[in-house]
Amino acid sequence: MSGTSEGPTPAADLDRSAVTESDNTYRKSYQKTDETTDETTDARTAPTTYEHAFAAAALPMAVVDREGLVTAANEALATLIGADQAGLPGRIAADLVDLASDARTWHAYREVLRGRQARLRCTRRLKHPDGHSVWVQVTIAPLAKDVPGVLISVSDISARRELQARLRHLQMHDPVTRLPNRTLFFERLSAALEAESYEQSGTGRIGLCYLDLDGFKAVNDTLGHRVGDRLLAAVAERLTRVADEAGFARAGAPLVARLGGDEFALLVEDSTGTEQLADLAESALAALQAPFDLAGQRLSLSASIGVVERHAAGTTATGLMQAADTTLYWAKADGKSRWTLFDPERNAHLVTRQALSSTLRPAIERGEFVLEYQPLVGMGDGRLSGVEALVRWHHPEFGTLTPNRFIGLAEEDGSIVPLGRWALTTACRQARRWQLDHPGEPPIFVSVNVAVRQVWDSDLVADVAETLAETGLAPHLLQLELTESAVMGSAGRPLQALQALSDMGVRIAIDDFGTGYSNLAYLSRLPVSVLKLDGSFVRGFQYDDPGDRPNPADEVVVEAMIQLAHRLGLTVTAECVETSAQASRLRHIGCDTGQGWLYSRPVTADRISELLDTRTYADAPAGKP
Repeated sequence: MSGTSEGPTPAADLDRSAVTESDNTYRKSYQKTDETTDETTDARTAPTTYEHAFAAAALPMAVVDREGLVTAANEALATLIGADQAGLPGRIAADLVDLASDARTWHAYREVLRGRQARLRCTRRLKHPDGHSVWVQVTIAPLAKDVPGVLISVSDISARRELQARLRHLQMHDPVTRLPNRTLFFERLSAALEAESYEQSGTGRIGLCYLDLDGFKAVNDTLGHRVGDRLLAAVAERLTRVADEAGFARAGAPLVARLGGDEFALLVEDSTGTEQLADLAESALAALQAPFDLAGQRLSLSASIGVVERHAAGTTATGLMQAADTTLYWAKADGKSRWTLFDPERNAHLVTRQALSSTLRPAIERGEFVLEYQPLVGMGDGRLSGVEALVRWHHPEFGTLTPNRFIGLAEEDGSIVPLGRWALTTACRQARRWQLDHPGEPPIFVSVNVAVRQVWDSDLVADVAETLAETGLAPHLLQLELTESAVMGSAGRPLQALQALSDMGVRIAIDDFGTGYSNLAYLSRLPVSVLKLDGSFVRGFQYDDPGDRPNPADEVVVEAMIQLAHRLGLTVTAECVETSAQASRLRHIGCDTGQGWLYSRPVTADRISELLDTRTYADAPAGKP
């Protein structure tokens, strides 16, 4: 009988000529000598008793000399390994129980033979001559003191191993779908990402389709978990069929696993590229499109799949699953019933967004935000009449960030309230400083953006009143800008707050007007004093060639809005004014104020102080104050 794996043979280390001498030594070791010759008969009976016990023992055993040769073996051992008992003496013991198949076991065995190690226990899978395999536990221990050789005992543990295998299967497989579960999936994934598994052969790449059923919760909630389990089992069958078809003519089929709930995974080892994963995802979606007939229930469902394919080198199981989970989220966000491929750039943006979100509040406390100011210029006289305060984040890692990078995040997590309060106080204090530094000039107003969440989550009216009292700025020198979507249709608390601010003397402006509701009739019922036309209207006034004419429709729309605003007692500010031609047309149709690069980019407070000495912008080139 031989082991299932081959290893270094100890034959060269053994002296077969010593077999007879070793056998005699074994027999003599059981003789009990005494100085009195009358006890010789009793001593001769002792070996017979031990030999009979050895031969009758149910446990397979063999006595081995220090050279590694069998000197005696019982019938149980011969039966276990399928050998002739009479032919066992003289055989190399290591060959009988596969002790030389790996270096560690072979070394430990030699140490026991030489008396340098007390005992050795190992598990071996032996192949029986009739073809079946036997799992055994081999124990090797020295004989009695001063008796040369060792005793090898062998226990058949096949039944125990089979039970362990069944228990492991139950532990590693999902009881509903009979697919590998999350534990086995990660075990296979981790093994596939080990260097030795792909460095010697294969493509060195790995792919994953991470699948989630769309609307499965509704099935459980309406039809019960029993139907839901049947549906999961049916989905598992279809995905397994898809994997088998994908594995046809390849080295192996993708591993299909249920990771929990309605989440499944298809793992492709040695993938050939994104095209292979895309085909697999398409096949999975197509397989799930056909209705499911379950015990009289006809159900239809779809799935969303996140697809990741990359080099195995440098990839971790956690990193791969995070990428797959992110991509699955994209697939659902993009409309469900589709697959989406992992996009490193999109992921980098998401990671950056998360990093910004997590550091936003501490950044406010650390004073990482500053204000820049963009001039608001009278279209009629070209003089500086006000500035819009624009917040900037001096991030220690990402540099200077404009509001579009973080205002949305601040609104989501509520940090817009402390950030907005800081911006309001800082802008009002600066406006008052300009007024004090230029007492001979008419003071300019400052316009501050306000998010609708500031109205709901804080007492904006009290904040403004407190800020004006603290800084000494007159209310009419403060303008608050809210987006059109936030103002139009306002009722309850937001409308009450706007009315209170207007009654206080603060000007209210609608920012980006013309892009949202555009309910002009509603304007007459709002405490609004300024409309800021969205830049998209102004761009229609721009022409690159002197012979070009502006879009007549744009002019008609803008002129109509300006005339209506004036009839309602409102002033109009045009955003994104970049050329003299635009400024000229806007001036011609009655626009009150302009803002854009024609006059100035957003600049520091010190630069505004310098501009207050001239205040004229009528002939300013684009991009310069």
